[in-house]
Amino acid sequence: MERVTERPGEKLKRVREKLGLTYRDVEKASQQLAADHSNDEFTIALSRLSDIEHKDTAPTIFRLYSLCAIYRLDLFDLLGWYRVPADSIAADIFRTPHAQTHAVHLQPRSSVTVPHPIDVEFDLGRTTFLSHLVRRWGRAGLGLLNGMDMKRHRYGLIGLEDWSMYPVLHPGSLVLIDDRRRRIANSGWSSEIDRPIYFLEHREGYRCGWCSSGDGKLIYQPHPASHQQPEVFASGTIDVVGQVTGVAMLMEGRRRRHGRNSATVPESQDP
Repeated sequence: MERVTERPGEKLKRVREKLGLTYRDVEKASQQLAADHSNDEFTIALSRLSDIEHKDTAPTIFRLYSLCAIYRLDLFDLLGWYRVPADSIAADIFRTPHAQTHAVHLQPRSSVTVPHPIDVEFDLGRTTFLSHLVRRWGRAGLGLLNGMDMKRHRYGLIGLEDWSMYPVLHPGSLVLIDDRRRRIANSGWSSEIDRPIYFLEHREGYRCGWCSSGDGKLIYQPHPASHQQPEVFASGTIDVVGQVTGVAMLMEGRRRRHGRNSATVPESQDP
């Protein structure tokens, strides 16, 4: 059983010895990686490997890669040995909020806090008070949420100053984007709740809201409650990242700054 107090260098030494590799073997293998990638930073010299194992010298990102490749280690696991919680990115993004709406690049391995299915004892069809269940919540990979294949989805964060789709989407919301659904639907819904929401990218940033298209133009339509004017983009000046198919948001966010986003935005022009 692995010792809790074992240092990263000791773990690496144990893995190397288990594989029957000498310092010279590791150096030679890393030199081959450096040659293959045309970058000497991948090389792990004998003295450097000794420092990593015995002095707890942290490897550079290139040497981390070489160690993973040579020792058959998972990069996420090795980062964890050095107390870099790579699988906590999904949770930590909320600790560094941004005012502007932006795309988020997360791996399915990233973790968020969700209820363990075997512990949740409430009927999803009924309104339920969850406070007494919070203590049972734990961390789960994004790839397990709702049985979705997260490799086929992308993520976006609604900026803290972006009220364009309030109250449908609150500032600070994390949205799930299906990048296979990029064709704008001009009809087929009966209410604002049913109307598709799209995540857009253009040269000045991102937009998230309702859209319509025609005559070589895309019209971005914010929620009427935002008091923002629609924006008209010529074809080729904006990219439809995909359709928003899921959202996680707090129902009470920062107080709205009235009038901040009420200015009329002129039609976008080609550069």
